[in-house]
Amino acid sequence: MINEEAVYYSRILTELTLSFHIIYATIGVGIPLFIMIAQWLGIRKQDEHYILLARRWTRGFAITVAVGVVTGTAIGLLLSLLWPKFMEVAGHIIALPLFMETFAFFFEAIFLGIYLYTWDRFANQFKHLLLLVPVAIGSSFSAVFITTVNAFMNSPQGFDLLNGELINANPLLAMFNPSMPTKVSHVVSTAFMTSAFVLASIAAYRLVRGSKHVYHKKALHLTLTIGLIFSVASLIIGDLSGKYLAQYQPEKLAAAEWHFETQKQAPLLLLGYLTDDGDIRFGIKIPYALSILAHGSPTSEVIGLDQFPEEDIPPLYIHYLFNIMVGIGTLLIIVPLLYWIGVKRKWTWIKSKAFLWLLVLGGPLSMIAIEAGWWLNEVGRQPWVLYGIMRTAEGATTSNQVELMLWLFSGLYIMLGIGSVIVLTRMFNKNPIERELKERYT
Repeated sequence: MINEEAVYYSRILTELTLSFHIIYATIGVGIPLFIMIAQWLGIRKQDEHYILLARRWTRGFAITVAVGVVTGTAIGLLLSLLWPKFMEVAGHIIALPLFMETFAFFFEAIFLGIYLYTWDRFANQFKHLLLLVPVAIGSSFSAVFITTVNAFMNSPQGFDLLNGELINANPLLAMFNPSMPTKVSHVVSTAFMTSAFVLASIAAYRLVRGSKHVYHKKALHLTLTIGLIFSVASLIIGDLSGKYLAQYQPEKLAAAEWHFETQKQAPLLLLGYLTDDGDIRFGIKIPYALSILAHGSPTSEVIGLDQFPEEDIPPLYIHYLFNIMVGIGTLLIIVPLLYWIGVKRKWTWIKSKAFLWLLVLGGPLSMIAIEAGWWLNEVGRQPWVLYGIMRTAEGATTSNQVELMLWLFSGLYIMLGIGSVIVLTRMFNKNPIERELKERYT
């Protein structure tokens, strides 16, 4: 028996939870790498500014980790409450990566606690730096393990299907499914990319507000340099993701591209909107590009939506999500590249307020791209919760209390979001860099 209202509210609450959690999870995965690099540079160059970067970033990171724990716990709770039939079928398979994700988090948290409370207690600062290695490994592998669960939902394997029941489960084979390599690498690389632009956005904002301190200039240069590297990496992995979709989930690729008819030499559609009559207005078609994205050849055939029954076609609005993700991703390659070239060629306009404001926008835009990418991934899998095996409506609860849960969890996320912003703002506003440097030298 399917309760359509419960299915609707379950989807809304799950999407809300994931959308809120991904903000803190992304920063939680990416920031440890930057802390480690900053402290390593500070030790190698004997530069107090980089050491202080590591210190201050760690304080902010600890706050985001605390909020991420709450939202991550909420996701585990909602899996059981909102999707009991899915968990009944697949729970014994995804239990291993879920456990490994929890283990990776505790591994990270233990060493983070030691790292936080041992500042200036090592005569050899490289020993203190080594404590960050398990923190960075734990945060990254936490993302790896949880993403394998999502990958399994998109390309399930590692079991036999008998009368709608998954038997003879092999959790390791289920984890290393066809979509795992591209999904895991894309999640990790975009987490590093987004963290870079969030940190760069903060540094650029301080410079826009009139600070001339070299601390912020070093922070901006370091984060934009690393951000450029991971932006390019995300682009390359995104291309591989397109090829995965063409082979394993062609209807998702076709829906994202509004590719209605199977054809060779398929063009890539950018922008545009779809009318009620099914016409595409103001779209920009790049000849052969979709064939190249899907199969690496300009003459290859790309399967269109005409090959699928209507009930199996994902919502077509994912085209807009695809455009947002790709558009922002492209911008986040161009902007740091201009900055890097400008530094080498000593262009003065990269220090202008207009360009700095563009860098300030890089942080929020990168987070919007992350959100759009996750919505594209999850909505694009519809109507399946377990691709090809269980439809979303079949895996949801039939309870009539989901709407109440939606309101309660919404209130929780509002409090956590506002609270974390207030704490982080007061933490750094009441302890400016100039004061902290003065206190360390007196």
